[in-house]
Amino acid sequence: KKKRNVALRDMVRSSRRQGLTVGLADLSVIDYCSFGNHSCQHDCVSIPAGHRCRCRDGFMLQHDGKSCHAIDLCNGVDHGCEFKCVSSEGSFHCMCPEGQQLQADGKTCSKCGAGHVDLVMVIDGSKSVRPQNFELVKQFVNRIVDLLEVSPDGTRVGLVQYSSRVRTEFPLNKYHSAEEIKAAVMKMEYMEKGTMTGLALKHMVEHSFSELEGARPHSHNVPRIGLVFTDGRSQDDISEWAQRAKESGIVMFAVGVGKAVEEELRAIASEPVEQHFSYSADFTTMTHLVENFKLNICPEEGRGETEIRSPCECEALVQFQTNTVAILQTHTLAQMTARLEALEKQIALKK
Repeated sequence: KKKRNVALRDMVRSSRRQGLTVGLADLSVIDYCSFGNHSCQHDCVSIPAGHRCRCRDGFMLQHDGKSCHAIDLCNGVDHGCEFKCVSSEGSFHCMCPEGQQLQADGKTCSKCGAGHVDLVMVIDGSKSVRPQNFELVKQFVNRIVDLLEVSPDGTRVGLVQYSSRVRTEFPLNKYHSAEEIKAAVMKMEYMEKGTMTGLALKHMVEHSFSELEGARPHSHNVPRIGLVFTDGRSQDDISEWAQRAKESGIVMFAVGVGKAVEEELRAIASEPVEQHFSYSADFTTMTHLVENFKLNICPEEGRGETEIRSPCECEALVQFQTNTVAILQTHTLAQMTARLEALEKQIALKK
């Protein structure tokens, strides 16, 4: 203000020395903003009595009369959002297209094919499996892990073993790489004893897919996948917890070997059942099932009879191909089970 008064005084004195008269109209031409002391964040506008600050479009002048605040922060800052920036009062956040997930950096979106799922494998460790076959089961699990992109923000893997009781080998938030998971699988100790598949399903629903054990919240839209491996009939009821698992949003897959019961596998599997259960006649051939275990994050639109609403929105992120082991192309599971039981009776009679 002092500088402005000095400028006015000097202008009047100079004019008087030149024999001129200065009126109020003449004062309006003074460019007070040119004095360089306005401190306006954006624009300075000269007025007859001094100056005022003005904000650019999309900003609002604050109470101090100098600083500007963005009305729409998305237009006023370098937000870095990959897809869309959404302004809120005093802040902003990034959004992703439907079917894609906002990543940990809060800016980028998951890409089609990333395969981000929470996968819990529930493995039968009953006495009927036998130690040598249990080693083959470990190999089967690790070959599945090889198909996944494991990371804290990508696919998470948990493992549960069951017999007469249930044991969490490691939860979803334990390991952050495929190498760590595979090493832990090979160290897993065989439990033996009974086959409480229903109890294992209950444990999976109540504990394995809890946020405490590393499952991501439903609001994150990360698919939850449960894969149950069994080699025989369950000693408890499976129907209640198989249904509860599916009702809670878990996509269920059932893998049966040897004397696995078709009715139970179908009860565990999600719809369409034929794409969610698979069978192998014995442990030595079950590794072929791994080839049928596929992550279909971005199936082509119109593929088969499945209606795809968006490239990344799939009803089942993990599906087994309908044609599994070659022998199942000519024999149904029920027929194979009957043949195995007949062979066992023949062997028993010979003894």
